[in-house]
Amino acid sequence: MKILFIGDIVGSPGREAITKLVIPLKQELGIDFVIANAENASGGSGITAKVSDELLGSGVDVLTSGDHIWKKPEIFELISREKRILRPLNFPNGAPGSGATVFTAKNGIKVGVINVNGRVFMEALECPFKGALKAAEELAKDTKIIIVDIHAEATSEKVALGWYLDGKVSAVLGTHTHIQTADEKILPKGTAYLTDAGMTGPYDSVIGRRVEDVLTRFLSLIPVKFQVAQDNIQLHGALVEIDEKTGKATSILRIQKKL
Repeated sequence: MKILFIGDIVGSPGREAITKLVIPLKQELGIDFVIANAENASGGSGITAKVSDELLGSGVDVLTSGDHIWKKPEIFELISREKRILRPLNFPNGAPGSGATVFTAKNGIKVGVINVNGRVFMEALECPFKGALKAAEELAKDTKIIIVDIHAEATSEKVALGWYLDGKVSAVLGTHTHIQTADEKILPKGTAYLTDAGMTGPYDSVIGRRVEDVLTRFLSLIPVKFQVAQDNIQLHGALVEIDEKTGKATSILRIQKKL
């Protein structure tokens, strides 16, 4: 089974990449299931019903998120009814929505998806390691294929989670930094790993924001509103191939596609 995991979608340029590239990629590469991190898809921060409908109608099967999930007021009602949007599972009890669910691909195969937020240099949530392991054990009752989105700042935290879950999930794939790393590998017990899948959005930018805005902030230390950049739109992510019988990854390939 082939699963495409798409890095952080940023604003309208990122959404344009999704609407124009995902379906052709699915046809070209024989992709069975698509997961995309969408926490920055609406105006560069958060997600709305209109945006989620656009993405889910453009070939994406599941939307994961991260620390910006609550930026839009309507998300509280939206995530309670739209089960294809996940939030990090390690928010405290009582948070709306879910952070781990089993979905059924169009080929009939079940795919478990887990979304966790890191804690290093980020808001302190509950333990992503224990939370992800518990969720993986629960989802394993229904499927052998389980994908983890670790939305985190520190590479060490992501790498550690990959080793911690090796052999227990099919893939551990990082998001949040918007910079694709080149450390894709299959860990010894069969888990595909990549520290960061990268960004889907404008690459003539500073991680998706206009260069001039960010430079003004760095040079003057004066608060500046960071607008989403517009040029050199690309889709970045990873293609993971998984043995349906064992749930172990057989290959992982970084994806970079220009619009």
